[in-house]
Amino acid sequence: MQQSFNYSDERFADLQLLRYRLNGFENLSTQKKTLVFYLAKATLAGRDITTDQFGKYNLRIRKALEAVYCAYKDFRDQDEFKSLEIYLKRVWFSNGIYHHYGCDKFAPKFSESFLYNEIQKLEPSMLPLRDGETRDEFCEEIFPVIFNPDVLPKRVNKDDGEDLIMTSACNFYEDVIQEEVETYYAGKKNALDTEPPSWGLNSKLIKRDGKIEEVIWKSNGLYNNAINVIVYWLRKAKTVVENNQQGKVIQLLIDYYCTGDLKLFDEYSIEWLNEQDGQIDFINGFIEVYGDPLGLKGSWEGIVEYKDMEATKRTQIICENAQWFEDNSPIDQHFRKPVVKGVTANVVCAAMLGGDEYPSTAIGINLPNADWIRARYGSKSVTIGNLTDAYNKESHNNGFKEEFVIDNATRSLIEHYGDLCDDLHTDLHECLGHGSGHLMPSVNPDALKAYGNTIEEARADLFGLYYIADPKIVELGLLPDNDAYKSQYYTYMMNGLVTQLTRIKLGNKIEEAHMRNRALIAKWVIEHSKGAVLMVKRNNKTYVLINNYNALRQLFATLLAEIQRIKSEGDFTAARQIVERYAVNVDTDLHREVIARYKHLDLAPFKGFINPWMKPVYGDDGKIIDIEIDYTESYSHQMLRYSNEYGLL
Repeated sequence: MQQSFNYSDERFADLQLLRYRLNGFENLSTQKKTLVFYLAKATLAGRDITTDQFGKYNLRIRKALEAVYCAYKDFRDQDEFKSLEIYLKRVWFSNGIYHHYGCDKFAPKFSESFLYNEIQKLEPSMLPLRDGETRDEFCEEIFPVIFNPDVLPKRVNKDDGEDLIMTSACNFYEDVIQEEVETYYAGKKNALDTEPPSWGLNSKLIKRDGKIEEVIWKSNGLYNNAINVIVYWLRKAKTVVENNQQGKVIQLLIDYYCTGDLKLFDEYSIEWLNEQDGQIDFINGFIEVYGDPLGLKGSWEGIVEYKDMEATKRTQIICENAQWFEDNSPIDQHFRKPVVKGVTANVVCAAMLGGDEYPSTAIGINLPNADWIRARYGSKSVTIGNLTDAYNKESHNNGFKEEFVIDNATRSLIEHYGDLCDDLHTDLHECLGHGSGHLMPSVNPDALKAYGNTIEEARADLFGLYYIADPKIVELGLLPDNDAYKSQYYTYMMNGLVTQLTRIKLGNKIEEAHMRNRALIAKWVIEHSKGAVLMVKRNNKTYVLINNYNALRQLFATLLAEIQRIKSEGDFTAARQIVERYAVNVDTDLHREVIARYKHLDLAPFKGFINPWMKPVYGDDGKIIDIEIDYTESYSHQMLRYSNEYGLL
């Protein structure tokens, strides 16, 4: 009899920790379990890279706080210590001192004097001191970063009209300004190159003695110690691969890490696309560029996964019909792909999360990001089923729908179809949305600059929204009837207009690309809807009211056509105008109302995950014979264990 599993775990600040099950892991062969284990070790070894990328002082601050936390001898329920503990837990969660979603710096609720006194009690060897540095010198450098709200206040700044490099605290640049960065990378690009590397993806751009240069993240380069350990575990993984193609993929990734050659990264990405037969898959490297205000530098991330063979049947149906979806898209035919190539998608179980995917993670992934690779070779998508399952189980019956959904009939629709439609929209977004359409010849993939991420996410979301209501979806057996899609339309509009405001501090603008995307779509639609969608007041509470679902679909189609045009033509001016008009600003009165209503529910607006603890079992010959999965490790224990085992920088 299967034991009950508690998905919900610790909660603090605006965060809640969940657990996820490795469904079916026990049925994998010993070889596959061992492969997962080795890849998991490679996934955890890059943790310090992400933390350093997210802020120049993050690692030193984290290590000092951990030293104080572990050595503290007085009453641990004392207010100042409890405040430091919560601050440290937030640092762990966000890989640094900036909110993982909003990018603003945390405000500590403990005093400078408390931290100073506790640091003075520690032996210098316990602190991350530089050679010859005293504890006082350490405090003089670090304390303004922690306590002064005006020092490096935001990790990623996207405010129009400001120098986005000078005003962002992310650690991708040093002593350069935005104009210099843009000029430097413009000089690397060749309009005639049909296979352009993702310039800047794996480097830090710095100015030394008046000269700008790149420092590459690689073995014998920046992050050498961590990358060498990642490579060690990748080499171990190569000894237990499921097939030769997996071995080829891993070797190319190793070669890329050892050289930093972006052409090798493209070759690796193509071969990763071609690996379809194995049950085990992984992502490991400098991938997503949301953490860079200019969308160039890749944050380090890792994830290990294995296919859910039954649930994957759903995504395979979508992939098998990819050409039909492309041919019938409401975008201009000049922007459609004549031939859709290599679209593959799977529903997977996450087995380990790392770097920018941990503790907060995506529930769907579509890679590679290079437009020319997508056009010629296709893309690979995953929907992470065991994570969405954890989210869904935690969210049911928590009062959220009763508070924000307009009436019982709509709530019933969402209860009946919501989880199914959420998964399907994620599938359409990842499997087809990101891979749809194409750039016009000679269009620079980075033409949209700071607005590129928002436009791309809007494009993929709109593709999913348009098609989830298509009769073809019911014909393919992906939804049970022609009314099911309405649950997704309602929750999407409600989120974009109302409920995602719970994730923003009162008075702030919308910063994060996915949130901007949802606001852009919802606000544009309601402005152009002519009454098809309204914001209404009932009992002094604001709700979304959808009067005409068919008209709403046509609005999504119209906006998709325009967003695709902007992307395909590289129309920076139009991208800037539509994002700044619809995606950035917040109605203060509505924001205040929504925060008050959400506070009444006593829910955490952000969630993340505690990883399972993988423990190898060895036979008499010293070889692994099994991998035990422990779901009982606490959040603090896991974070301190990771700092001890993977504190490589």
